[in-house]
Amino acid sequence: MNEAEIQSIKQRFGIIGHSPKLNHAIEVAAQVAPTDMTVLITGDSGVGKESFSKIIHQLSRRKHGQFIAINCGAIPEGTIDSELFGHEKGSFTGAYEARKGYFEVTDKGSIFLDEIGEMPLGTQARLLRVLEYGEYIRVGSSKVQKCDVRVIAATNKDLLDAVERGKFREDLFYRLNTVPIFVPPLRDRENDINLLFRKFSSDFSEKYNTKPLSLTTEAQEILIRYPFPGNIRQLKNITEQISVLEMKRLVTAETLSSYLPPISTVPAVIDKYDDLNAAPSERDILYKVLFDLRKDVNDMKMYITDMQKNSNYNQEADDKFPGHFETAAEPESESGTKQDKPVLIDIPVKDGPTFEINPVNDKNIDVQDIMHIAEADDSLSLEKKEKELIIKALYKNNNKRKYAAQDLGISERTLYRKIKQYEIDD
Repeated sequence: MNEAEIQSIKQRFGIIGHSPKLNHAIEVAAQVAPTDMTVLITGDSGVGKESFSKIIHQLSRRKHGQFIAINCGAIPEGTIDSELFGHEKGSFTGAYEARKGYFEVTDKGSIFLDEIGEMPLGTQARLLRVLEYGEYIRVGSSKVQKCDVRVIAATNKDLLDAVERGKFREDLFYRLNTVPIFVPPLRDRENDINLLFRKFSSDFSEKYNTKPLSLTTEAQEILIRYPFPGNIRQLKNITEQISVLEMKRLVTAETLSSYLPPISTVPAVIDKYDDLNAAPSERDILYKVLFDLRKDVNDMKMYITDMQKNSNYNQEADDKFPGHFETAAEPESESGTKQDKPVLIDIPVKDGPTFEINPVNDKNIDVQDIMHIAEADDSLSLEKKEKELIIKALYKNNNKRKYAAQDLGISERTLYRKIKQYEIDD
């Protein structure tokens, strides 16, 4: 497919950009459109997956048939079967008359199932039957009905991960994934960001009867560097805000920055989840690390407090932290009195700093200063402890990443990324 044909499709469906990844996605969509193959469109939220479903439908032999886009995550679990496959009169409370489902309405056409990962398992089994045999049964009926519908699905989730967690049927995944199309996120389309901003600015200038916005060179650099977690949808909303709220049409870097939400680099700690709300993350590793560090710090606090109250602490220290404390001999001075030699205390945090403290002379030990240093060292030990946990899990499971990831409570993909990050040779 040549560039002129791709550009023609972009103009027809309002797609802006010259990213090679974007062009490849358009090319695949155009090539698969004349067939009846099932397509799975993947990509982050807000990248424009529905536009690709329209490309596939409009360039197919079904273009004169019905096209319906459905958000599976927006339909309650109790009614999604009725919405998709229809129901008979009296089949459930409120079913006062028979109703056709979307698959019956779109016969000879195309149906776009957005957020397919949110579909309940029971409905997934019904959908698989439609894809395999082109037949379904209305809710409350025993009569098998036929349909000729092309299914185009989309998701912003990792369906393979959902399959591993038992949240998505494996057979349905491979049936949907006949032809995969990946729509790139905006952060991978740096050269397209300014083009999109100008397009949205022009659209909103017509809508609100104002002059189009323009960016300074510094503002353009900030716009390109921003990761846009909300993708095109977020860029469009920000452009509209600036168009309405700013009187000056030349947007400076300072003005633009005030409209860009800060991006947090700290990973969120997710509460314990159950089978109904699984959310794979790195929380278990972080919990283990933080609990270990907290225990070390608390033990050290207790010890130093006891040390202040009782100078006869050496035997107790050896019992609590064996190998971390050394007691110096107390030689006699020329006057015959014993001299107090400082005791070297090695804070019981791995690779931690050491402090020289004389518990006899230093009655007013500043425990807070010691704790600040220890806690700072703890934060530096997080990655090391995480790496040790991963190595132990891999060793325990004979380097089988799937089972090591299960022991750690993270996804196999996250484990693979951590192995690369820490350069672990498994």
